[in-house]
Amino acid sequence: QAQQAKFLSDAENELEELAVTIAQAKKMVELIKGAATKERERVEKLFAEASEVLATFQKEVADFIEHGERSMLGEAEADLRWKEERRAKLVQCKQNLENVPSTDTIYFLQEFQALKVAMEENLSPALSFQNELNFTKCTQAVGTVKDVLSAACKKQWDHLQGKGIDGLSFLEMEEGLCSPSPSARRSFHHPPSSPLAFIIDLDSDTADKFIQLFGTKGAKRVLCPIPYPESPTRFINCEQVLGVNLMNRGNYYWEVELIDGWVSIGVIAEDFDPQQSYNRGRLGRNEKSCCLQWNGQNYVAWFGGFESVIQQPFFHTIGVFLEYSEKALTFYGVKDSKMTCLQQFKVSHFAKGQFDPFQNKINHQFASLFLCKLKPAFFLESVDAHLQIGPLKKDCVSVLKRR
Repeated sequence: QAQQAKFLSDAENELEELAVTIAQAKKMVELIKGAATKERERVEKLFAEASEVLATFQKEVADFIEHGERSMLGEAEADLRWKEERRAKLVQCKQNLENVPSTDTIYFLQEFQALKVAMEENLSPALSFQNELNFTKCTQAVGTVKDVLSAACKKQWDHLQGKGIDGLSFLEMEEGLCSPSPSARRSFHHPPSSPLAFIIDLDSDTADKFIQLFGTKGAKRVLCPIPYPESPTRFINCEQVLGVNLMNRGNYYWEVELIDGWVSIGVIAEDFDPQQSYNRGRLGRNEKSCCLQWNGQNYVAWFGGFESVIQQPFFHTIGVFLEYSEKALTFYGVKDSKMTCLQQFKVSHFAKGQFDPFQNKINHQFASLFLCKLKPAFFLESVDAHLQIGPLKKDCVSVLKRR
């Protein structure tokens, strides 16, 4: 009986455990179904949006072809009509001259003069196709879009199957990065082998009222305030604006064109308070951000209120390379298919920080910046300061991708 009771007790315990595991399994089944349903809905929405983008592009290309055909065809047809009319007139004059009796000298001279005048008339003006058959480039453009789309689909499918690298939602760099100068190669490590081109859009909800945005890529500081709507993320004491994009893993590369004025380019923590005072709110004047500044005479690196002057000539194009896993941020001057390393923010384990206050500050506090999600940040310091984001230089050699 004791053995029977023990057996029954063990059976009851096992039944209770099975009941618990069955309940957990049911929850897991419901969780998987719910997650799959949500993912399916999101994917369907994204495919619908992608189809809408392609449909819009298709209509734009078709309208472009139609407009080009209409404008050029009108001129070509007018030229054709003029030539046909002139030929008909010359034929008529020639026939009239041939039909004049040889004895009628006066009539012959009149018809001869009419033919001569017709032949001496000015020719029609040359065709002025300023964009000669420009619409014939549409096939190449659409073919490029198709190839890029096909390659992106294959790559993302490989990522889903676990064949590729970590599936970040950025395009792999195809263009634009050039070789650092010899001095830069001695001073800084080479970037790793798979940099990603980072597509930045400016966030209008963060723009200070004295910054005018041009689409999502251009920004300029102005004298008259712009009546932006209230936003908890808007800068109110500094003429700054952020990108909408978040960075929290992987490698990121983008380029900025310095069009005019004093401009600072950098990164900032997502949780930074945009209502900070001017002294604390500016890029690089706090431990939540860092930047490269052009002050009209020099480049200056800033972090935590410490600065380091950089002895390099002015570059219109600045390349920014963020390596999240390496906790490193590098600024390059890009010009004539070359990249010159201007400054790298990274903790140094050598003795340099003992004698350099700027590097010492980086050694003690820069790594903590990567505990946050980061955003691209821009500070337009002078009136009329103007910048434009990208696109990447197509004439550069992709050395960041090669190394």
